[in-house]
Amino acid sequence: MELLASFIDLVLHLDTHLLALTQEYGVWVYGILFLIIFCETGLVVTPFLPGDSLLFVAGALCGMGALQLELLVPLLVLASFSGDNTNYWIGRLLGLRLIQRMNGKFIKREHLDKTHAFYEKHGGKTIIAARFLPIVRTYAPFVAGVGLMRYRLFVLFSALGSVLWICFFTVGGYFLGNIPVIKDNITVMILAIVFISILPALFQFIRRRKQQAG
Repeated sequence: MELLASFIDLVLHLDTHLLALTQEYGVWVYGILFLIIFCETGLVVTPFLPGDSLLFVAGALCGMGALQLELLVPLLVLASFSGDNTNYWIGRLLGLRLIQRMNGKFIKREHLDKTHAFYEKHGGKTIIAARFLPIVRTYAPFVAGVGLMRYRLFVLFSALGSVLWICFFTVGGYFLGNIPVIKDNITVMILAIVFISILPALFQFIRRRKQQAG
């Protein structure tokens, strides 16, 4: 419970914590931000890390002069892209190894073939859209790897998705985060970002429940 309370406090007061880290660690805070974004996108066990809200607050701190936007954006694009590719290869290498060991008992080849076909047809937009969905962006590259999505195609859309995601929230935070009404209600803004981010998944869940009920 204490750990959960600490995590909630971190999310709700992300601006205060990040500013304190910037003041305490100086330039090393760029490394901390790089690590968080890399882990959120690159490790299937860390989908709970703050992504969208962290980027927005980091952008707002750039607007305050605490961080440099021209350094932050390319660094976090690299973190996002590297995490995506790490996750892809974990899925690809681990998935193939599991298939060989289990010999189709638990992971059926036909399911992976269907996944592969899905990513061949819709992979690009799936990888890009997943960037703006918490949790989903952590698992999408892993599934792409397991489904043997063509790596050249994955790299192309992973790079595009990374640039769009990082720029959208950091530049948005840079220009909007220091507007008085937003700056004075940054916690509400963070909650709004989190809520908007999970709306597509919520709608999908409700639609499936209605289909099952029908």
